[in-house]
Amino acid sequence: MDYKITGYEPAQLFHFFEEVSAIPRGSGNEKGISDFLVAFAKERGLDVYQDEVYNVIIRKPASAGAEHAPTVMLQGHIDMVCDKLGSVEHDFTTDGIDLVVKDGVLTANGTTLGADNGIAVALMLTVLNDDSIVHPALECVFTTDEETGLVGAETLDKSQISARTMINLDSEEEGVATVSCAGGVVVTYNCPIAREHKTGSTLTLDISGLLGGHSGSDINLERGNGNLIMARIIDRLMVAGEPAIVSFNGGTKDNAINRECKAVLVYADHAAAEAAAQIAKGIIADVTAELEVFDPGFTCTVEIADDAEVEAMDQKSALALIRALRLAPNGVIRRNVATDGSVEVSSNIGVVATSDDEVKIMLSPRSSITSLQNEFKDRLQTLADVLGFDAKFEFEYPGWSYAEHSPVRDVFVESYRELFGSELRIESIHAGLECGLFAEALHGLDAIAVGPTLSDVHTPDESMELASAERFYELLIDVLKRLAA
Repeated sequence: MDYKITGYEPAQLFHFFEEVSAIPRGSGNEKGISDFLVAFAKERGLDVYQDEVYNVIIRKPASAGAEHAPTVMLQGHIDMVCDKLGSVEHDFTTDGIDLVVKDGVLTANGTTLGADNGIAVALMLTVLNDDSIVHPALECVFTTDEETGLVGAETLDKSQISARTMINLDSEEEGVATVSCAGGVVVTYNCPIAREHKTGSTLTLDISGLLGGHSGSDINLERGNGNLIMARIIDRLMVAGEPAIVSFNGGTKDNAINRECKAVLVYADHAAAEAAAQIAKGIIADVTAELEVFDPGFTCTVEIADDAEVEAMDQKSALALIRALRLAPNGVIRRNVATDGSVEVSSNIGVVATSDDEVKIMLSPRSSITSLQNEFKDRLQTLADVLGFDAKFEFEYPGWSYAEHSPVRDVFVESYRELFGSELRIESIHAGLECGLFAEALHGLDAIAVGPTLSDVHTPDESMELASAERFYELLIDVLKRLAA
């Protein structure tokens, strides 16, 4: 393989990352990477377990002299969010990631990079491959379908795991250790739609340029949501002249803040479409000004095409769609004002998709407090009932509570201080991590989540600082040595 990442150590870490990146591994398409891991283990004579959903556990005995130390679990997920710019030709089911290295930063060519959580896979492979490292007995756990609701971690037979110390490698900021997280659920609204034949002029609205981001860790940044902006525009147009909606499509993942949205409306004639276009442009100008600080790249094009014949949604279906988007909670719902103001409850309207006979809306609510999560689910069910949508709640996963006493956290703090001369920051996050599922199943589990610096995950702007990955590997190896003592 002709490697693009050079000049960073250990070279094997970055080579493994490139090899992993060459294997398509979107959520639900993990057999290839899972089989790669099994072959890796067998080639090295390591014990390996693979289940029916392609979770993999690779076990490595303790290094000489560390046989007495308690077993440690290293853990990360093998799937990635598949998102790309509309202008990029890329098939995530067959194509590997086209990596780009520039000025010490690794990105992909117009797609998500998959460092979330490919760097965890590369880190574990490097540790497993290097017999010079001092470490306790290791159980390296590679889970599937994390990005669609922690499915692999939930399905995995936890009796396969003996470790009660867990190092999750799915954190995204060097110098920060995550010690608790929010729980979440995927909510899907479905509603049948009727269509009727229409002739006239179409008005196409196409939103792009928004920053997007992770629906947990970035939900507090006040970034624009393409689905909500589009619903705002169409709502105003409906008040002004009741257009018929032909299509409304935005977003591909419930857990990504939507960056792009496209809708097609139909009017009786060019004059009506032109009048609507002027109203739309006024709203677009307002949104542009509102997002100037938080999301300055927002654009929305407006195009008219005459002599159209289309099948448009009837007015009842169109009203149900727009009202749902206007009324469904989105963004930060509640903060912890008693401590640091961190987000406790949020929701993200990630996907809107219209087909010939159905509209689908996907939401991603999160909460670090179980009772508030349950109350919020009740609110979403009530809204669905009022608007005539069928609501489905799937892939629910628990939060992960802060532990007052954590030996592995203490080891990381000490190691970080001695290696880098500064203090490791300890924090809770609003995103979901698999630690909650493992902690729920493995009594007495002592867990921590750490990793190198990644930016803009779940978007085509996703990047990883290569020097940060170097430093994080140094930290991980030092911690394993300390845990082996």
